[in-house]
Amino acid sequence: MATSAHILVLDDDQDICNLLSRFLTKNGYQVRTAGRGAAAKEIMESQRFDLILCDHRLPDTDGLKMMQHIRSVSPRTQVIIITGYSEVRLAVELMRKGAFDYIAKPLYPDELLMRVQDALAAKDAPAQSATGSSPKSNSSKSEKGNTYVEGSGPTSKNIAKHIALVAPTDMSVLITGETGTGKEYVAKRIHEISKRANGPFVAVDCGALPKELAGSELFGHTKGAFTGAVGDKEGSFEQAQGGTLFLDEVGNLTYENQIKLLRVLQERKIKRIGGTKDIDVDVRVIAATNEDLRKNLTEGKFREDLLHRINEFSIHLLPIRERKEDIELFAQHFVSLANERLGRSVKGFDPVALKHVMEHDWTGNLRELGNVVRRAVLLSTADLITAECLPATVLSGPTAQSTNGRSVSHAAPADDGLRGVAQQAERDAILSALERNGFNKSKTAEQLNIDRKTLYNKLRSFGLEV
Repeated sequence: MATSAHILVLDDDQDICNLLSRFLTKNGYQVRTAGRGAAAKEIMESQRFDLILCDHRLPDTDGLKMMQHIRSVSPRTQVIIITGYSEVRLAVELMRKGAFDYIAKPLYPDELLMRVQDALAAKDAPAQSATGSSPKSNSSKSEKGNTYVEGSGPTSKNIAKHIALVAPTDMSVLITGETGTGKEYVAKRIHEISKRANGPFVAVDCGALPKELAGSELFGHTKGAFTGAVGDKEGSFEQAQGGTLFLDEVGNLTYENQIKLLRVLQERKIKRIGGTKDIDVDVRVIAATNEDLRKNLTEGKFREDLLHRINEFSIHLLPIRERKEDIELFAQHFVSLANERLGRSVKGFDPVALKHVMEHDWTGNLRELGNVVRRAVLLSTADLITAECLPATVLSGPTAQSTNGRSVSHAAPADDGLRGVAQQAERDAILSALERNGFNKSKTAEQLNIDRKTLYNKLRSFGLEV
């Protein structure tokens, strides 16, 4: 179906730019391309885009700097980061900064089109009004995609008890945990079983709000309050009247907006920017963060009185690598969602694929797991997902967490010496080639200048049954 949406493809690989331009144009979108950040910025001076597909690594900049520029000049533009699976943690962090989603190379047409459609649908969702929120809230076309799934392990059952305990009250809740652990799912579950369930649930990603627009998005503004304020505008608090307002990454609010938020929580009144009258609001606030707000207190970045107000009750979500007993349940849930969206009937994972899924560290948590499963369903040609459908980073086994929290691959044992290092390098080269070629073994063997039998033997020797 034809659409008037404008898309900018930003990638230094001209072949990818040409491929995506032809594919998206064929699907009814109006597309422009750029190979450098500077060129993209110049194009954006004269044209506004609904969506930007941005490669994380560019010759003159990177995804984070481009995100900051895009949010400052065009906050309503959605951004999808193009990256490799080895950079999932970086991609998830960029989502915390305001990217809608990420898509990993190699790119598959059906998956790409699905992400593009999701991003544009979320952009047009009325409750999102330039909040830059991620697909966690309104991107799914099915309410099933927003269903809270209770894990089977003791940690998950304890979280479910806490949700059931606090939901009927009007207490403010602070949900903490790493990016991608499902904080918005928990917030929505609290709303769904609360006495406010019939009211709106409005999600605001504070990390994605440009500082100069955050006040307007939260509290609204009057006509002429600032340049570009062409009319009166309701803020998120008014939109959530009678319901729940979810403030994701609340630690990113400026000190000035922290003061305004504190006043709202104390007095239950807001004042639009440029306005003179107080507006009564009846809203329950649920906040979330992946930061240590108490550390931010000591550094003067967050107000102590505000922390007490939003932390009347707290729920902490562990990363899924620390509750592996839940991984299979969540993975199967994502299979069901992918089947519904893609029109498939995949039943689950074969034993080898499931073993890889269970052993992977999932540094991107549920976000990474959901994306990997969705792509695996897309690639699967049988009833069960095989290891061949999984990305190289999942096949390469668990990773070790370095002291600074970043994920690094296991190095060869010290007593293996150069031989172990060489084997590790060979393993990484083969996995990278497989990923580049979409797990086509014939192309991979040809690219590596070996025959298919040698490739199979090496994969078996590395314990990779693909």
